[in-house]
Amino acid sequence: MQQALRNWAGWFYRRGENILAAMLGAMFAVFIIQIVFRYLLNFPIGWTGEVSTILWVWLVLWGAAFVIREEEEIRFDLIYGAVRPRVRRRMMAVACVSTVVLYAVSFPATIDYVTFMKVEKAAYLKIRMDWLYSIYILFVAAVLVRYLWLSWQALRGKTAGDIDPTKAASGV
Repeated sequence: MQQALRNWAGWFYRRGENILAAMLGAMFAVFIIQIVFRYLLNFPIGWTGEVSTILWVWLVLWGAAFVIREEEEIRFDLIYGAVRPRVRRRMMAVACVSTVVLYAVSFPATIDYVTFMKVEKAAYLKIRMDWLYSIYILFVAAVLVRYLWLSWQALRGKTAGDIDPTKAASGV
């Protein structure tokens, strides 16, 4: 059963990476189109800038929510790495619970704001802004789930092992 869950999780993780790569490829293609039209054809078009911006927001939030692993996140861990594992677990639990509380308190207001944005549309593409900002709701939900899980792991005494900065992943 556990192996089947790991297989499914791995499959979903790879699809999340695929979607992220597709967004990056689309953003690059739109950027090239923008350069060709502006500098080679001397005919600037506005929708390319809008698409690039939308894709950038989606790329960052999608990646942070579904692709970046905990050990790949950038953080200032000088103190965290210097303390004993027991203190480290407590620090992790406090940080995770604080993050969950803050995001949980803000979640209803986030949903209200995103749904309110249905009255606005993008300038060139005429797409409703609530659709464009809906990625933030997915991001908040994913952060809540991730940090609930991490706090549960920290409270059970199962956190990442000793920090070795020479073996840290670059996230690339």
